[in-house]
Amino acid sequence: MTDIQPIRWGIIGAGTIARTFADGIAHSRTGKLVAIASRNPDKPGLGDGFPGARIVHGYDALLSDPDVDAVYIATPHTGHAEWAIKAVRAGKHVLVEKPIALSAYDADAVFHEAKKAGVFAGEAYMYRLHPQTAKIVELVKSGVIGEVRIIRSSFGFNMGGFKPDHRLFANDAAGGGILDVGGYPVSMARLIAGAVAGKPVLEPEKVSGVAHLGQSGVDEWASAVLKFPNGIIAEVSCSIMAQQDNVLRIIGSQGRIEVEDFWFASGHKGGVGKIDIIKGSDRQTVEVREDGWLYSFEVDAAGEAIRAGKPEFEYPGMNWADSLGNLRVMDQWRQSVGLEYGVETSAKRISNIAGGRVVAGSNIPKRTIPGVSKPASVVALGFEFFPNFASASLTLDTFYEAGGNLFDTAYVYGGGKTESLFGDWHTSRNVPREEIVVIGKGAHSPLCYPDMIAKQLDQSLERLKTDHVDVYFMHRDNTAVPVGEFVDAMDAEAKRGRIRGIFGGSNWTRERMDEAAAYARKNGKAAPAALSNNFSLAEMLDPIWAGCVAASDDGWKEWQKERQIPNFAWSSQGRGFFTDRAGRDKQDDEEIVRVWYSDRNFERRDRAIQLASELGRSPIHIALAYVIAQPFPVIPLIGPRTIAELEDSLSALDIKLTPEQVRWLEA
Repeated sequence: MTDIQPIRWGIIGAGTIARTFADGIAHSRTGKLVAIASRNPDKPGLGDGFPGARIVHGYDALLSDPDVDAVYIATPHTGHAEWAIKAVRAGKHVLVEKPIALSAYDADAVFHEAKKAGVFAGEAYMYRLHPQTAKIVELVKSGVIGEVRIIRSSFGFNMGGFKPDHRLFANDAAGGGILDVGGYPVSMARLIAGAVAGKPVLEPEKVSGVAHLGQSGVDEWASAVLKFPNGIIAEVSCSIMAQQDNVLRIIGSQGRIEVEDFWFASGHKGGVGKIDIIKGSDRQTVEVREDGWLYSFEVDAAGEAIRAGKPEFEYPGMNWADSLGNLRVMDQWRQSVGLEYGVETSAKRISNIAGGRVVAGSNIPKRTIPGVSKPASVVALGFEFFPNFASASLTLDTFYEAGGNLFDTAYVYGGGKTESLFGDWHTSRNVPREEIVVIGKGAHSPLCYPDMIAKQLDQSLERLKTDHVDVYFMHRDNTAVPVGEFVDAMDAEAKRGRIRGIFGGSNWTRERMDEAAAYARKNGKAAPAALSNNFSLAEMLDPIWAGCVAASDDGWKEWQKERQIPNFAWSSQGRGFFTDRAGRDKQDDEEIVRVWYSDRNFERRDRAIQLASELGRSPIHIALAYVIAQPFPVIPLIGPRTIAELEDSLSALDIKLTPEQVRWLEA
């Protein structure tokens, strides 16, 4: 029988946690440390903590080393996502010291890259794989303390004063307690709440946080309350300037469980862990003896996952969904206290997530839009869902790097935040203004009046950091106002050069569009030459929002075919209607039922499913291809929330439906 070859590990970064992980490799069953990468390889004593390992000059050199199978990322937090992505693109399996990224958005990008590369990616919470943790879960499930009601957990220490040169106090290094140690009590609370619910973990339905932000802007001590759907309340805290008791308390109806320093389990080098069960004055101690070294468990779990090629390459400790859930809680915690790191702002985050320069690509096809002076991508990107620049820039970068240059903004989106994010994005990336097409919208209800157009465009252009938009829409119509007044207002902005392409109506009826065109012809004004109404394979039965207008029925199609006015179509993929393959099982989704459920739409979805199967694609791809294949110009507005969703939508752009297929889909 041939001996199984060990997983050959390389480590990026040479600090304390790297040496600790090296000890784990040395005492593992599956791993062997072969190389350590450092940007200062000549540092005296560097090799002492990594016996037997080659010292490699620079991180890139380690990633190109053919003798390295897997890489452990031990850099400061801000380098985790970047070097994880570089590692998986180099074909290396990767285990990343927690947190795997600064946010759930960044972590999702890491996992997406790992899935595309077909390599393992995991986050290193070593305690989650230790037998003591399994014992805690077992005791909770046994009901030994009755019904679990409250979880209290802390991880806090005192650095002994402000240290401006230390990474924990460095805002640009994402210092503070929440990301450094706050993830431990959060992950344990989610684990215990899940054990009670019969699930691997349970996500809280509400997170409320508070914190003291010190002179460098990082959280020096912080607490959060998590409320779970099963009624459990968790109180978690962390600190870098307050010594806490660091005891896990699981409080039930009949007693409580207490564990000191739960993340340390039975000790770095093994030993005896203790779990106390307390009922009144009675205290029972459950001992967990384990001779294995604490960090060896994650080495072996990763090694076994790599060898087995587990589905989705999930880590048996904290899998991808678990890691994302944990970071979402910390994102909400940080948002509660207003904690954004300098490296997440446009002033500092000037590269893409992999640390590279953002450069325009050419994979997305472009089309000529009548009245617009430059070719525009066949789909437009909407991005009003993102809370900050760091999260929005992931999708903006990816779209632009794929060849997208058409961006959808509006005065009301996020109270102006979306416009500001876009302004920060294109200036921080030095994107040439003449290469991008910007859609603006204004005068939304209740301020749907002609005089709002100029006033709101003043603010929009300032936020967008440009002196013009290429396409402009009245965001709603106000039929109490003569249509000519709206045409006059938009024509005036076109003459001022602030609308340098076309303008029109979003959620306007075809009667009002025709009336506006007639007024413009009669009075020598520029006529509305664009529409932004819903258009999709599924016909909208009831407006999604008040004042919405769909242009998907037969009457609208004839109107659009005759006039050839481009429709920048929102909700072009039916807002999830085509993602459900299993049938009518979304009865609990009020919007889907109210807006899309009809026999005709279900027949169309069935046909989309059938055609998708024949083409080896997904129904959602067919829905997008249908919109683009119309005999009149339709430019879909897509709103992906992740890079994976964006790339999935873009993959549909190579589907060229025939007129016969379009008619068949329409049934």
